[in-house]
Amino acid sequence: MNQLHRLPLESKLLPLQPSRIAMDGTFEGYASLFRMPDLGKDIVEPGAFRESLARRGPAGVRLLWQHDPAEPLGRWLSLIEDSRGLFVRGRLSLAVARAREIHALMRDGAIDGLSIGFRPEKARSEPRTGLRRLERVDLWEISIVTFPMLPQARISAVKAMQRPAAFA
Repeated sequence: MNQLHRLPLESKLLPLQPSRIAMDGTFEGYASLFRMPDLGKDIVEPGAFRESLARRGPAGVRLLWQHDPAEPLGRWLSLIEDSRGLFVRGRLSLAVARAREIHALMRDGAIDGLSIGFRPEKARSEPRTGLRRLERVDLWEISIVTFPMLPQARISAVKAMQRPAAFA
C-alpha cells in the first residue's frame, strides 16, 4: 500500500463569497486565516504552511470538489502564506463539466466554501480551552465545498466563463 493512503488526512472548511465576476474561471481568496478558531476548535498559526508550500508548490496541492480525489476541478496558480493566512489563486478547468457546474454555482453564491486537506505535523492542544494550535501542517489539497468551517475566510473574486457569441 502506498504511504499516502496510510497517513490520516484532516479537512478544514472555509466559506467563499464571490464578489466580482470576470472571464476565465479564475478565483482567489483565503483558504485559511491565522489565529482564528474554526468550528472544529483548530487554530492555524502563522508559518504553519511554509515548509509544505516550499516542498510542494502550487502544482503539488490538488484543487478538488468536496475532498474527492476522483473530482479534480482545476489547478492552483499560486498559494501564498502572508500575514493574514493562506491566500490562494486557482483556475477551474472549464472544459470539465463538473468544473463548469461548480463555477456557475460559485458565481450564483450557492457554493460558498473552501476546505484545506492536510496532515498535522506539529500541533499543541490546550486542555483548558479545548483548542488545538496547528504550528506545522502538510497541505495536500484545497477543495471547494458546500459547508464551511471558518466563517471569517472569504473568496475575494470569481471570474466568469466567457459565453460563446451565439449565446451572448
